[in-house]
Amino acid sequence: MSKYSKDRAFTNYVHTNLAIPLIYTPLNWSEVKLKKDYSKYIDMMDGIDYVFRKGSTIMSVQERFREKKYQDFTDFTIRYRRDSNRIKDRHESEYYKMKAHYFTYGIIDSAKNEAEKASSFIKYAIIDLKKVYQKLDEEKIYISDNGKNKCKIVEGNRLECPVKYNSDGSSSFFPIDISYLVQIWGHDMLVAQNGFL
Repeated sequence: MSKYSKDRAFTNYVHTNLAIPLIYTPLNWSEVKLKKDYSKYIDMMDGIDYVFRKGSTIMSVQERFREKKYQDFTDFTIRYRRDSNRIKDRHESEYYKMKAHYFTYGIIDSAKNEAEKASSFIKYAIIDLKKVYQKLDEEKIYISDNGKNKCKIVEGNRLECPVKYNSDGSSSFFPIDISYLVQIWGHDMLVAQNGFL
């Protein structure tokens, strides 16, 4: 099984067995079942993994789940670039196309290869990406290839986020510290969270 297939299987398992009952159901978010072709299209083109409904409101979501060993991290990550991809159109990753309304990020209480033993999230957050996009547009959040490991607050009200490179050279990403989002701009940056603050 390829790394992508394993990652996808892990994410799908956590989504179905943990995220639906523990995160979305308490919020009264119901998953909208999409046609497979359309689901694949919005994932590739718009960075949308799932669509939910709450009453008459429709919400699109990007999800990322991590195993227990990442429990000490306080940030969520957005894929940035894939410059080593031989297909030039694929160099710009999730950051450049993402149109999801929300980002659900969670860390489960087991190792990735034992996901079936997981019973809960050590921590999770639903980040309001519309507000994050606005801060990026205003350059209140800015991406800096500065060689650092973590975000830092600068000038009291801006967030500098470093570019990080995967060890296999496949892609880069940048972290956004969830606690800093709330510290600078308040709890409105999140829809829900447990364990990050």
